[in-house]
Amino acid sequence: MPKRGYHHGNLRQALVDAALVLIEEKGPAGFTLSEAAKRAGVTPAAVYRHFDGREDLIAEAARQGYEMFCEVMERAYQSGQPSALAAFEATGRAYLAFAREHPGHYISMFESGVAVNRSPELAQVAHRAWSVLERAADDLAQHIPADRRPPGSMFSAHIWAMSHGVVELFARNSPGNRSPYPPEDLLETGIGVYLRGLGLLPPDT
Repeated sequence: MPKRGYHHGNLRQALVDAALVLIEEKGPAGFTLSEAAKRAGVTPAAVYRHFDGREDLIAEAARQGYEMFCEVMERAYQSGQPSALAAFEATGRAYLAFAREHPGHYISMFESGVAVNRSPELAQVAHRAWSVLERAADDLAQHIPADRRPPGSMFSAHIWAMSHGVVELFARNSPGNRSPYPPEDLLETGIGVYLRGLGLLPPDT
């Protein structure tokens, strides 16, 4: 019987989909292009018609992830309007939800070592995604007196760091890092502490 070739759909996307599965299973450095090709049902040589190498393939997975992430963050931001606080908190929760629902994309975006400025397309969509969180931070920061108001970029970076830490330590079933609290609760209370420190929430009673 002749070897079954690739006759369905979009080969470029099939390779990205194969890479996403492998990234989730083995990490971004744990698979070869040959494995991605085999999973997609083509020869290794076929990969090079679409990608220069593994890093190029991962970069495309990251770009697609940022496109999805941008939509998720924008939807979260809009869901909280017109309340600046609700919009801001929604974007934090959306970050955690995205990491859980799209682990292959998330790893490609944040843990693969692929530079966000590897290509203009990747840099542009990444900037667009993060601008949603920065916009939510800017909206909320307007409620802080000007002399105590952090820059929106710093504000959003703090929440990004907190969200990323919760994902890495407690939302990935990391051995030895199991928390007695759900990741969502950890993030919500952490954001609450941060916002109270800025005077944006009343003190606990």
